[in-house]
Amino acid sequence: MQVLDGQSGSVTSYAYKASLIRSAHRFELTDEGLSWHIAGRSGVWRYDEIGAIRLSFRPVSMQQHRFRADISHIKGGRIAILSTSWQTAALMAPQNNGFRQFIVELHARMAMSGSRAELTAGLGGRTYAAVLAFMAMLAAAMAALLIRALLIGEFAGVLFILGFAALFAWQVGGFIRRNRPRRYSFDQLPRSLLP
Repeated sequence: MQVLDGQSGSVTSYAYKASLIRSAHRFELTDEGLSWHIAGRSGVWRYDEIGAIRLSFRPVSMQQHRFRADISHIKGGRIAILSTSWQTAALMAPQNNGFRQFIVELHARMAMSGSRAELTAGLGGRTYAAVLAFMAMLAAAMAALLIRALLIGEFAGVLFILGFAALFAWQVGGFIRRNRPRRYSFDQLPRSLLP
């Protein structure tokens, strides 16, 4: 992230590479609004024209600590900003400080402009309910396997199931806890969804 001070005000910038092949996605917070440059397209959205922001936690296999901000315009269109950037074919690097500072500054500028954007955190309600239902079915299946292993005296299987359940709860539990659907305000950003 870069902050530039000039005669017309300050510019805060952030960039990340969404893939190895394409150019970096670049964003700037200027006095005019959110300026973006993505895949040969560019534009400026005034802060009061931003209709919604959704913050979420989105880990992937190459980066287990990845955050995402989805920004929507009131007339349609959406921009995704990620907290990681591709470096090589096998390395995705976190950009935690730059991402956090950019998102916090975006919210501050939107608040100063009198924005009435909808600020949400986590997954959508239906998606979250589907994830919880899947988790409940998986927990029931694991419990049935555990009971079966206990009944037939397969104690190695019991240990495997308990170990797998603990690892799964640790990995997926954080995702579910962080992505609980909720609303937030400009002055109280959800800490669990910022690096």
